[in-house]
Amino acid sequence: MTSDKEALLLYLRAAREAVLWKTEGLSERDLRLPRTPTGTSLIGIVKHCLNIEAGYFGPTFGRRVPMADELVPFSAYESDPQVDWYATESETAAGLIDLYRRVGDYVDATVEELPLDSRGRVPWWPPDRGEVTLHRIILHVIEDVARHAGHADILREEIDGAAGMNVRNSNVPGDIDWPAYVARLTAIAERY
Repeated sequence: MTSDKEALLLYLRAAREAVLWKTEGLSERDLRLPRTPTGTSLIGIVKHCLNIEAGYFGPTFGRRVPMADELVPFSAYESDPQVDWYATESETAAGLIDLYRRVGDYVDATVEELPLDSRGRVPWWPPDRGEVTLHRIILHVIEDVARHAGHADILREEIDGAAGMNVRNSNVPGDIDWPAYVARLTAIAERY
């Protein structure tokens, strides 16, 4: 890496790819099925992240988003504040995953084209903190997408045991007797 921008872009791409990796090889049902009491699903995480990235790197910097007609319109949040957290009946998991990849290409191009000190305004933030730089937005979105990649990691592990940082490096030791490990931790917790 030779620049701050390249480093930021590397981490943004890694967070995005972590989210997408957690969807690989699963059925439409497994991707759509709510896995938490608040309805979180893997494809919902994908849909939320793609809309976040498109919004922060498009309207914030006055840039046209080529796939805008495929995104959740701002007006839809008025009637359903969770509208970007699930796939509708007319959307497919494969279609949303493809859309996220295209949004990712668009976002990467935005980061590559604009200087880090480029000024923008986040339309949905309060006016007193809506003025931002590209640098700040990259950091904000990395944090957001990485947090959701962690959510996706936990959901995926509960589905089929797949866990870890990325497809090339799970970052999870492979030689551990996991049931024994969990039993030991449970025994410790039960003492309290």
